[in-house]
Amino acid sequence: MRFEGLIAGVGTSSGRRVVAGLWTRSPLGRFGDVMVEDASGHRILLAPGDEVAELVSATYRFDEVRIVPVRWRVTAERAEVQAGDLRLRLELGPRSALGRLLRLQPRRLATSTRWLALLDPVARLLVRGAATAGTAGGGRREYYGVTDARSIRSLEAGDATGSWGRLVPLSPPPRFGFASTPSAPTIVRVTTTITSPSDGVSSRSRR
Repeated sequence: MRFEGLIAGVGTSSGRRVVAGLWTRSPLGRFGDVMVEDASGHRILLAPGDEVAELVSATYRFDEVRIVPVRWRVTAERAEVQAGDLRLRLELGPRSALGRLLRLQPRRLATSTRWLALLDPVARLLVRGAATAGTAGGGRREYYGVTDARSIRSLEAGDATGSWGRLVPLSPPPRFGFASTPSAPTIVRVTTTITSPSDGVSSRSRR
């Protein structure tokens, strides 16, 4: 299974850490999902339907899953996400140093599962919490092929309880899966590939 789109990761001064997936192409079509970990460590998935919720919750770890409408829009200047009563408005900055480096990779290489398995130890050393290969549960493997990255300059976030506060680093890394987005608020362009044992792809990675 291959998913192409964007992942945005931000921290808020209220202690919430948010990872939003904005998928333009996938086996489930175009959709968005939002993962939130609050200051107490409670992890919530906001998904637009049962099929998305089932796949994502089988791949990542959550304490609660909510089915809510998820809408998103991305322009050159901003990304806006609405998931139930949650609102996110991200003002986008320039391409980061990481993004400039990532764009030097040929796209076919950058999304190759074999290359990502080899790259994984280096990615873990270079970016805290990052990884390019790991477990997806049920004997499956997951690979993150990141091809671009931009900084996030500012944030408006809140829900029915009120504002979630100002933009801060995504630290500590949220505990949804084997990897996190960079601690500096960032939006990345990514191709995520999930393989099963029958696909014949093997690699070694730490969870």
